[in-house]
Amino acid sequence: MDMATRSLNKVHLIGNLGRDAETRFTPSGVAFTRFSVATSRRWKDQQSGEWKEETDWINVVLWRAENLANYLTRGKQVYVEGRIQTRNYDDKEGKKVYITEVVADDVILLGGRGEGAPAEGFSAGAQSSAPRTGGASPSRPRPAAAPAQEDPGFDQGITDDDVPF
Repeated sequence: MDMATRSLNKVHLIGNLGRDAETRFTPSGVAFTRFSVATSRRWKDQQSGEWKEETDWINVVLWRAENLANYLTRGKQVYVEGRIQTRNYDDKEGKKVYITEVVADDVILLGGRGEGAPAEGFSAGAQSSAPRTGGASPSRPRPAAAPAQEDPGFDQGITDDDVPF
């Protein structure tokens, strides 16, 4: 296969939850859970010698995990593995809105509040929505994207003051 015809869309994140996860259902009854993950990087400015920090907020959606929101609460550290997806919808005024998010395949609780607890993981499309330990997941089909909801975006009013760490 020619390298020009190959592509890769894979995301690995470790960060802290900026707010409690929220689970909703599509009109056909499929559960999806949304949350935001804060990732930070720190560097020393070469000219001033000062340490600087930058935080990025990444919107994440996990399909078919109804009970997940009970575990994903603000401040918890998580590992997320998935793919980037950009979609759009028309808002109430008819304006096209674009959303970029990570569609998670695996979510593993690493720490945060309640340090020392064993890591718990959640997989998209898993038969059970109960937490599983460890990070490995079996191969599984990827769920199809659900139709856009009336308010599919995240609250973009999150600031660095909201970072739980």
